[in-house]
Amino acid sequence: MLALRQCVGRRTMQSQAVPTLDFTRRGETGWLDTLDAACREWGCFQLSNHPLGAQLCRSVLSGMQQFFALPHQDKLDIERTAANPWGFYDRELTKNVRDWKQILDIGPASAQGPFSGAQTRWPAQLPGFRATMEAHFAANQALALTLLADIGECLGVPRGKLESEFGEGHSSFLRLNYYPPCGEPDRHLGISHHTDAGALTVLLPDAQPGLQFFRAGQWHTVLAEPGALIINIGDIVQVWSNDRYRAPLHRVLANAAHSRYSAPFFLNPGYDTVYAPLPGALQGAAPHYRPINWGEFRAGRAAGDYADAGTEIQISDFRL
Repeated sequence: MLALRQCVGRRTMQSQAVPTLDFTRRGETGWLDTLDAACREWGCFQLSNHPLGAQLCRSVLSGMQQFFALPHQDKLDIERTAANPWGFYDRELTKNVRDWKQILDIGPASAQGPFSGAQTRWPAQLPGFRATMEAHFAANQALALTLLADIGECLGVPRGKLESEFGEGHSSFLRLNYYPPCGEPDRHLGISHHTDAGALTVLLPDAQPGLQFFRAGQWHTVLAEPGALIINIGDIVQVWSNDRYRAPLHRVLANAAHSRYSAPFFLNPGYDTVYAPLPGALQGAAPHYRPINWGEFRAGRAAGDYADAGTEIQISDFRL
């Protein structure tokens, strides 16, 4: 554990490339094998020739720049709260350390569970912003569910079974990230190292590097291919796969000279979902995890976004 902590704290990086999958090859012989290998070996991949329109992606990145350029008070006017998590925030913690970033969280059209009735707070100063982001939310959701169905096939699960956990009452959300220039980049991180709590993350990046994934004791910087998305699995898929796939540790470096923007979509199930290793993924082995209630897990993780709780809930807390 000490060796891992020492490696995680390093600022050095390697240039080994995160694999790239071509979405137009989906359905061809070998697609599932390629997807399975990327999930086993990295837990993440770039996705080229995806169905999210280039014009929509450009509009999202442009809209993000316009939003985060608004006067600070205008952004605070739509600040998120513990009761309504959909809005602006600039004091988020990761691993109990404050991130060097600003965010706007955009929730589902109909929030359920602990945030039933909560609505995303939109900036009145930017006409068209809401429509762009809602279109992007829907496109990301459709793509994420398609990829999840393919991952389920890799794990021996019939199509439709995993996706059924993400229907009415799902807790997925879209986040807009802004990483401003940092005067002391060696003392701060855009986001500290973490894994994503949900099932799958679909990230729209800009051209500025900064995202790193941890693999084989080294940090690897993602050099985003033009037009590509970055996909990574989350803790739920790791549990479902009984550790065949592992949610990758990742972080974002601070930059002294350049701003960076990204838009991750987090595919999350309904709050009443209980997940555990899938029978098809066990292949005769014992399950590594006891069942986990998503609503309770998510609430524990979200609480650490606002205040230093000393520890952060992890799927390792449920390991058998």
